Amino acid sequence: MSTGITKRSVMIAGHRTSVSLEDPFWAALRDIAGARRRSVQALIGEIDAVRGAQNLSSAIRVFVLDAVRGDCSIGQP
Repeated sequence: MSTGITKRSVMIAGHRTSVSLEDPFWAALRDIAGARRRSVQALIGEIDAVRGAQNLSSAIRVFVLDAVRGDCSIGQP
């Protein structure tokens, strides 16, 4: 698995934006979304809704870290 940064376009609240993350973070985000029965796009929308002024890519990285550590309730049923 590459550790390079990949930029992807996502739709959030009806508008397109791009998010740049390292490939391991994209893989973990896909796994978390699947485990929570959400699309990656829906999960990113939920992260976006609570991130405040934090950069979206950074907020996603923190979310993934928290989820792996068991500290995150975003997207939980």
